[in-house]
Amino acid sequence: MKVEIWSDVVCPWCYIGKRRFETALARFEHADAVEVTWRSFQLDPSVAEGDVHPTLPALARKYGRTEEQMREQMTSMDALALREGLHYDLANGVAGNTLLAHQLLHLAAEHGLQGELKERLLHAHFEQSTSVFDVDSLVQLGTEVGLDAEEARAALTDRRYLPAVEEDIATARALGATGVPFFVVDRTYGASGAQDPDVLLQLLDRAWADSHPLATVPPAAGCEGDSCSV
Repeated sequence: MKVEIWSDVVCPWCYIGKRRFETALARFEHADAVEVTWRSFQLDPSVAEGDVHPTLPALARKYGRTEEQMREQMTSMDALALREGLHYDLANGVAGNTLLAHQLLHLAAEHGLQGELKERLLHAHFEQSTSVFDVDSLVQLGTEVGLDAEEARAALTDRRYLPAVEEDIATARALGATGVPFFVVDRTYGASGAQDPDVLLQLLDRAWADSHPLATVPPAAGCEGDSCSV
C-alpha cells in the first residue's frame, strides 16, 4: 500500500502531521506493507531563492495582524507542537525558498534515505534554527543521513531534480490539494491537514480493506464516501 504525503519543510503543521501519521502507522496492523513517499509542495514559492527573512513580521503583514497578535498565535502553535514531542520557537524562526530542499529529498529517495532526510530537515528548521535554504547547509544535513556530499552538491548545483519537484507540485494541484500536509493512499483516498492519528488510522484501514477484499477489517467509521475520496 502506497502512502504519498505532500508537505513543505517549513510548514509547522506538516511536522505535527508527520508525528501524527507516525502514531497512526505504529497502530496499523499492516504497517510493514506500507510504502511512504514524501512529495514536494511549497507554501510560498514567491520567496526569492537566497532571501531568508524573519517569519514573524512577514506573517503579520500577510495576515493583517500586529506582530504581538502573530506572536501569540505562534506561541499557541508552539504549545500544540509540544504535545507531539516537538519543540518549536516559531516567533524567532526564519523563512526562505524551499526549492533546493525538495530537490535534495528527491536525491535521497533514490538512495532509500528520503524518510531520514525529511525528518532531519524538519528537525533542523523547527528545533535547531539551522538553515535549510542554501546549498552548503543542505549538503551538510544530507551527509548526516548518509548522502554523499559531492553527489548532493552536484545535484543541487545542476538542478537535475527540479522537474521532479515541479511534477509533484502539479500533481498536488491536480488532486485538489490547496494546503499541506496532504495524505493520499493508493491515489484513491485522501486526507488534508494534520489530522488526528485516529482519522489517519481509519484512512489506512479503509484503504487496506478495499484493496484486500478478503480481509476482515471493516470499513472505518468516519472515512466513508467523499470524506476520504481524492
